[in-house]
Formats: sequence, structure tokens, C-alpha cells
Amino acid sequence: MNTEEVAVIGMGLLGRGIAACFLGHGFQVVAVARNELRHAEAFTQIEAMICELVDLAGFDPALRQNWATRLTQAIGFEALRDCSLIVESVIEDVAVKHDVLARVEAQVDPRAVIASNSSGIPMSELQCQMNYPERLIGMHWAEPAHATRFLELISGKQTSDSTLQKTVELARRLGKEPSLCQKEIPGFIVNRIGYAMYREALNLLESGVADVETIDRSVRNALGLWATLCGPFRWIDLTGGPELYMKAMQPVLPTLSKADEPSGRMRQLAESGARGITNGRGFYNYTREEARRWEELYRRHAWRVAQLQNEYYPRETNAPSAETAGPASSPGNPA
Repeated sequence: MNTEEVAVIGMGLLGRGIAACFLGHGFQVVAVARNELRHAEAFTQIEAMICELVDLAGFDPALRQNWATRLTQAIGFEALRDCSLIVESVIEDVAVKHDVLARVEAQVDPRAVIASNSSGIPMSELQCQMNYPERLIGMHWAEPAHATRFLELISGKQTSDSTLQKTVELARRLGKEPSLCQKEIPGFIVNRIGYAMYREALNLLESGVADVETIDRSVRNALGLWATLCGPFRWIDLTGGPELYMKAMQPVLPTLSKADEPSGRMRQLAESGARGITNGRGFYNYTREEARRWEELYRRHAWRVAQLQNEYYPRETNAPSAETAGPASSPGNPA
């Protein structure tokens, strides 16, 4: 096995960002997609992401010229044979992931680590059909994957300590700040907290407390102020401490939504085929130009947040030297 050769299966939005992240840090990358058209689209997007790494994150300018020489685009799984790490980034469907994992195991060395990019599927559910379940770990990336510091790691019941340690070290090498989910639970950490917030936001909307724009504005101007700097527990400490919040929470908690199914408004939109900026219909309506503008705003914002987080929480990474086309900046690059 070549310890510097990794694979990314699935060239959707996240898969492209994951590939760009590895390429930016000097790895040989095997990208697996369904067809050549998918590869062509991915190549263009990866190239744009590489340019962002140079322009916005201080990576060596030589990366613009040499990244493509380290990318292998494949349709079949035979190209995975020399990879020491395989990141599966296909759709959130257990049956599809089982099929992909079986095909991967048929090709790679038993020592290779396999990571499943999932936002909520328990790893033990995927391990049950594997020949070497101890080498599977959950790896939840955040979009845009080449820029954000976030990487959630989730062990299954059979994941080995060695697999976890290797993945933690890899995350740090990639400039990520790994969040370890120490107990297997649907949705992991950030999605569970997010879903609780979405549920209450929908409850406020459907109860007539406020409209969509007001709820969004309130969260953006309040939670959005502090969430880049600190998490909920630090925020409690900064704004009065547990004693104050204990008193404040008691009358409010019983009134929060306890719904165990998606709300009527969410269900209505979903059943009508609303896919947000993808097709211009969601809680807001979008023209093509507005959708592109919001995508661009988010990408620019993600880079600004990454830069702020590096300032607030500097950390050392094991990034490759300029000779291997990694970042030329000081430790703590956001990619």
C-alpha cells in the first residue's frame, strides 16, 4: 500500500471538496464516479477549489500546476487497490452504502482504513456486513469540505482504536479540528443539535409567533454572533453561568416543541418537491441568479469563519511542505 494514496468514492458536492482537500495537502487521490461526465464536472469544480486554497488560504502557488498530476479519475473500483484510505461519499442510503463497502473490500488491502461520509447513519449498521468491520469509521464532513475546519469522527461498535487514531491524525494533517462522537447515536452531535433548533423554529412559525424572515433574522443576529467563537456551554459561562440559565430555562423548557415527526409546513414543502436553491423553491423562492448569489455568499462566509477560527483557536497541523504542494502558510490553515 502507498500510505500517501487515498480514494474518494462519489463525486457529488461533498466528494469534490474532499478530493480537493486531499490534493491540497499533497496526497495522491483516486476519484471514483459513475461516468465520465460526472468526472468532467468534478474536475472543473476541484480546480476552482484548488485556486481558493492558493488565493484564500496561503497554499503554495505551485499547487495550481501540479494538483492534477496527482489525481486519477476512475469508473471502476479496481483503481483502489493501492489506497491506504478510502472515503465513501455516496448518498445517505444504507443499502447503497453496503453495496459500495462490499465492492471496496473486494479490492483493497485488509489494513486499509475505510471511512463513510455520513450525516447520521450509525456505523455499526454498516459494519454488520463487512469482512473487516474494525477498519470502518464514520467521517462527517461539512461543506465546503476543502475550507471548513469541521470533521466529525464516529466509531462503530467494532471500530478499532488503531483505526480511530489513524483517522484523528489524518484529520489534523488535513487542517481539520476533529470532533469525536464517543457514543453511537443517530445524527451524531451537530445534526442532533441542529435538528432540535429546526424543530423549534418550525414550531414558532406554525404557532404564529413569527414569520420565516423574522425567525431567520433572530437566529442570524443572536446565535450567529457567538457560535463562531464558542459553543453552547462556553456561551452559558460567558453570559451568566449555569446558575442564571438554570432559572431561566425552567419555565421555557416545558413549552418547547416535543414533536417526533416533521412539521406540517416542512412536510407540505417536501411533498411539493421543494429542494431549496437546487430548484428555486423552499422556505424562500429563488431565481437562478439569487441561488448562485447565496451559494457564493456562503462560500465566502465559510472562508471568513475559518480564518476567524484559526485566530481564536490556533493549532499545529502536519501539513506537507511546499515541495509536496501543501500550504505555504503558518500552522492553522483553514483547509
